[in-house]
Order: sequence, then C-alpha cells, then structure tokens
Amino acid sequence: MTLMKDLSITPGISGFEGKIVDIIKKELKDHVDEIQEDLMGNVIAIKKGEKKATKVMLASHMDEIGLMVRHIDKKGFIKFSKIGGINDQMLLNQTVIIHGKNGDITGVIGSKPPHVMKASERKKVIEYDSMFLDIGVFSKEEAEKLVCVGDPISFKSDFEEFPNDLIMGKALDNRIGCYIMIETLKRVNSKATVYGVGTVQEEVGLKGARTSAFKLNPDMAFALDVTIAGDHPGIKEDEAPAKIGKGPAIILVDASGRGIITPEKVKNLLISSAKEGEIPYQLEVSEGGTTDATAIHLTREGVPTGVVSVPTRYIHTTVSIASMEDIENAIKLLVKAIDSLE
Repeated sequence: MTLMKDLSITPGISGFEGKIVDIIKKELKDHVDEIQEDLMGNVIAIKKGEKKATKVMLASHMDEIGLMVRHIDKKGFIKFSKIGGINDQMLLNQTVIIHGKNGDITGVIGSKPPHVMKASERKKVIEYDSMFLDIGVFSKEEAEKLVCVGDPISFKSDFEEFPNDLIMGKALDNRIGCYIMIETLKRVNSKATVYGVGTVQEEVGLKGARTSAFKLNPDMAFALDVTIAGDHPGIKEDEAPAKIGKGPAIILVDASGRGIITPEKVKNLLISSAKEGEIPYQLEVSEGGTTDATAIHLTREGVPTGVVSVPTRYIHTTVSIASMEDIENAIKLLVKAIDSLE
C-alpha cells in the first residue's frame, strides 16, 4: 500500500512527470535488465526474454490533470489555465500546490462569494476563468518572488484506506496503471521481452505513448488505465457498466470506436487468461474517453493492442475511489497473459 500511496500523493501534471519517473526507477531497478528515458520523458523498463521472442509493451501514463499559472494581477492574485480535462465545478475552494522554482507554494482557489451574487448567478456553475488563486500575498511583486507564469500546479489531497479494500486519493488516473505496470514487471516470467513504459502527457493528447511505441515497435501492447465505475447514484448502468470489486475491465471498444477496437486475438488472449486463472473480469464497450492504446495501435504498420482498466469512481477529481482487489486481479491477468506468450 505504501507504493500506491506514494504514487497518488506525488505531483506530476502533464509535462512535469519527473517525480513519478523517479518512483518507477527506484521500484524496478532490481527487477528489470535495463531502464531508459527517451527524449519525450517517457521511462522505459525492459525485462528481456528469449531472442526473437514476442515484444510486449505495457503502457501506463504517469501524468495527472492539473493547472498552470497564466497571469499574476497587481494585487498578487493568480489566474490559471487547466491542463487536461477538468470539470469546473470540482475546482472551487480546492487547496493547490504551485511548484515554483524556489519551492512549493500552497494556494486556494477562490471566486466571488455567493453572498454578493445575483440570484441568477447562484444557479450557474462558476467557470474556471472566473476563479483565481490566493497565495496570501498583497502585490504582484510579492507574488513574483514565489511563483511565475508557467509554473505547474497540482491539487493537494490526502490518501485514505477505506473499508472493503478500497482506496481514495488524487491522481488514481493513472497512478493505478503505474502501480499495475510496476508490479506486473516484478512478477512476470515470460519468454517474451516486456517493456514497461511510463508515458507522459496522455491527458493532453496521448503524446508519450505515440513516441515510445514508435521507438519500441512492439508486437503487442496493453494500455493500463482506469475506467468509470457506474455503481453509484446518478448514473445509469448502461452508461457505465463496470463496477468496483468485480474485477478489471477488458475494454472491447472505447470512444464508440474512434479510439480502440480491440483485435480478436488480443481480446481472446485476455479472456482466456482470466478464465484459466480464475480471475474475475468485466467486459466494456464505451462511448466515452480513450487511452494510450489509441495512439499505440496506430503506430507504424499497426500494433495489436488491448486495454485493461480498473473501475474507479469520481475520475478526474481529488477524491477518486478504487479497489485494491481489482488492482491485484489486473496484475494477475496481465502476468497470466504475458507468461503464456511464446
């Protein structure tokens, strides 16, 4: 659980994933044959198999959603831009950390208080460009001693162990995938060569997956991510059928086919491995978002790619919830599938 907590609370918004790279390197240095970093910032851990054996890529994006300093006004209040997909209503009154060149600075997100709003204003969701950061200073000059335009901003959140083997924290999308990749590489014992790749900038365009897949040119790939758990009030079962505690989701289609349509041989490998290993699993056809698999499967002449995702509540907030049992079963599924490859 210590590793999962460290991955969750450690900051690493898109483009600033270095501290997550350090965790992955530390965890895998005694379990793989080689660790590389490429020019984009992806970290690639290699566990070598037999000569001319299948090359398998495990891709888990390291970045989390966040903010960036865009403007500092004359009173020292900060306007920010969103990095990644963020629903404005989750921003208000959050505590954040600005990662400045001279150290971390705590701030809070504020806006016009409801007491002085018109009735029509109180009924609307406050948009992010009407918010600001307050870091406790009184002038632009004072603020600029602490932060500057372009500084990354992460959300400050606790990590909690809930009942029923559940966890709560920020950045579970996709530090869960990073955890699965790390643990899979530790356990896998395959004839195949396995590349564990921590990818950068997935939340802003699947960028690291595209460049690392081109470099590695794998024979097969698996994207490790999270998916929406639709087992709570306010969401219909047909909108998000995956449930916490019922096993990892094998994604058959995402983004209505604009993302990945999992090839039959990859789908069959995952399902047969789950059945043989008596590992619980769920199947998902999604109309929503996509993963690194979308970029990987279109690399070069094409890469057969699948997605294994852990059902997670409240994705892209600071209070996501997932099951460590589902995470463990995702690891078991991947190890079983990869170890079966020639």
